[in-house]
Amino acid sequence: MDPASLEICKDSFIEKELEDYYSDMLYKVRFSGISGYLYVLFEHKSYDDKYLHLQLLEYMVKIWRLFLKQQPEKKKKPPLPIVLPLLICHGETPWPKDRIRFSSLMSGPVESFSAYIPDFSFSLHDLSDFTDGEIRGTIMVRVMQLLFKHIREPDLMDNKLPGILSLLREVMSSATGLHCLEIVLRYLFGTREDASAESIKNIVELALTQKEGGYVMTLAEKLRKEGEKIGERRGERRGEEKVISIIRNAEKQGLSVEVIAQIAQIDVDSVNKILNNEQIDIPLHLLGDDK
Repeated sequence: MDPASLEICKDSFIEKELEDYYSDMLYKVRFSGISGYLYVLFEHKSYDDKYLHLQLLEYMVKIWRLFLKQQPEKKKKPPLPIVLPLLICHGETPWPKDRIRFSSLMSGPVESFSAYIPDFSFSLHDLSDFTDGEIRGTIMVRVMQLLFKHIREPDLMDNKLPGILSLLREVMSSATGLHCLEIVLRYLFGTREDASAESIKNIVELALTQKEGGYVMTLAEKLRKEGEKIGERRGERRGEEKVISIIRNAEKQGLSVEVIAQIAQIDVDSVNKILNNEQIDIPLHLLGDDK
């Protein structure tokens, strides 16, 4: 894996009910010159989830489906990329080393049926094995591990965070400095309820410089706009689902295609395509009414 090729993606796959226990980060990365993904799952609490492997498998499938969705429709579908799963945890007890493989969830003659059973292992990094001083690696590796280790501590913002962020001084003058800072800030904004733009700005100015403090406000505005766009896309999807539901229910009631088109306020050809499960672009004016 080429660490210099790491490129953060903005996608997250954690279900809402598990957000207190996990967070995740997806990176594009190159493995021996071939593009792939590094999926990092952070376990925040001592949450002994026996079926974590199943969770990881579901997330990997989502990543592959997202990859396929992003490919041009008219081009031949490429091979699926490698997805390397990495679990970073810091529970009260070490992660059992005999529970790394997916097949550890199963009973019976697993080896006899290995040709028919999906199996994989994940890379494990248990922070409970290390003190802060023992955490090694590049600046970003150290910063992210320290952040993750202390992210749920009540006094992080006042106590640990300034020292952790000060490690970034060595990279801020490089071409990737702001990119590194953005990765850190996105993680903080996404995981800490008390991470307001103003509070983070003050800490960044203390740990780094006023210039980087100003960047915090720029990024906060960028994240706000991204959130609005995500909300708009979700609203459009709900609108599409509503239009499609109206059309299908009308057909079940025995209404003609012409009448359905009048009810849904779209043309007959579009109604036929929806009934035949074909993709269409539903007019935007129909997607805004999500009441």
